[in-house]
Amino acid sequence: MAEGFIPLSSSTLLITVLSLFLASGVEGTIGVNYGTVANNLPPPQQVAHFLLESTVINRVKLYDANPDILKAFAHTGIAVTVTVPNDQIPQLTKLSFAQQWVEDNVRPYTPATSIVRVLVGNEVITTGDKALVGNLVPAMQTLHTALVAASLDRRIQISTPHSLGVLSKSSPPSSGKFRLGYDVHVMKPLLSFLRATNSPFMINPYPFFGCSSDTLDYALFRPNAGVLDGNTGLLYTNMLDAQLDAVFSAMKVLGFDDLEIVIAETGWPSMGDSTQVGVDANVAAEYNGNLMRHVSSGAGTPLMPNRTFETYIFALFNEDLKPGPISERNFGLFRPDMTPVYNIGILRPSARSSIPNNPTPIPAAPPLNPKPRSSKGKQWCLPKTGADENVLQRNIDYVCGLGLDCGPIQQGGPCFLPNTVRAHAAFAMNTYYQSTGRSESNCDFDQTGAITDVDPSN
Repeated sequence: MAEGFIPLSSSTLLITVLSLFLASGVEGTIGVNYGTVANNLPPPQQVAHFLLESTVINRVKLYDANPDILKAFAHTGIAVTVTVPNDQIPQLTKLSFAQQWVEDNVRPYTPATSIVRVLVGNEVITTGDKALVGNLVPAMQTLHTALVAASLDRRIQISTPHSLGVLSKSSPPSSGKFRLGYDVHVMKPLLSFLRATNSPFMINPYPFFGCSSDTLDYALFRPNAGVLDGNTGLLYTNMLDAQLDAVFSAMKVLGFDDLEIVIAETGWPSMGDSTQVGVDANVAAEYNGNLMRHVSSGAGTPLMPNRTFETYIFALFNEDLKPGPISERNFGLFRPDMTPVYNIGILRPSARSSIPNNPTPIPAAPPLNPKPRSSKGKQWCLPKTGADENVLQRNIDYVCGLGLDCGPIQQGGPCFLPNTVRAHAAFAMNTYYQSTGRSESNCDFDQTGAITDVDPSN
């Protein structure tokens, strides 16, 4: 049996693993991302009660500052992280706006709700939006000033999560570097701010998006031959450690290897297209179960030994309205009725006794009117005629947020013109389609994509 593997058919081992997690302090290090891009989720009050009474989770990260959710978590003791949406970053550089944001979204709920961190945007740098990127650090500084004025700065940290797309190089891990241009002008002042305010650097590493059939064992913490870093002689036995150490190395280049690193998002889908590697409930349970044990074990990574990592699993619920492929809507630990998609030991024993150990996943519905793929040549994924531009913009944000190269559609890039949402979406959607195996479902994008044999560059 692979070390760390949790077979879902063995209830005895699951109880043992649960005891191990509780004993090793997972309650202090494991949180969840509470996303709400769905139309079937339970009321926030019910969610807060469920997390408090039925799980060992005591941290949640929100993608906004939803007042109903903040009220629901009052007097629970669960640590809450809130987020300022990307589109508010330019306004946040104005002190009056920052102060009003704190008055509206923080002060009414604290200290009853334990708001511990405010995140300014999400994966801002990899959007390539110059207005957002250029205003990111000033917005963080201004928000901090507003917190100081409200006497909340010692209780609440400020940070911002990044995708691995902020790195220009990540292999081997010791050679990790931030993207040229962003490194000195954005990352260095950002890291200086984090150090000055005793706040962590937050990263969203996803071995799921970086693995193939050849590296699946490496991504899942299974026994494997490992990958040697020729520069340091250090052997990596899992992909997450390599991703974290690449980030650490990039920070070290700029002189900030003393900062804490928080894993703001990581996870594995329980359902997806049949052509995707390792996508089912058992594998998702294996990744997240081994992740929990690894980050809380104190082993650390080859370049950061003897430490634990505050980690937020993506996500609390399956979210049925998320754009992109099937897998994107199936990262949840729980279904909307709060039954587990799989069990990895985060339910308390009293809750486990009334819930099946291994609920059978609902199979994905086949795509409507599937179009046969051509055997004659290459195919492309493009937006459908009449597709809503708001949805297309979400498609762009989704693809570029994964760290795929969206440089060509940024200003000055070879594909920037024509500067329209549809043209940029065509580039982003096709980039995703080509890089994920060119299966039909990877061009779905919430039914806004279509496959064509006609080269769009012509």
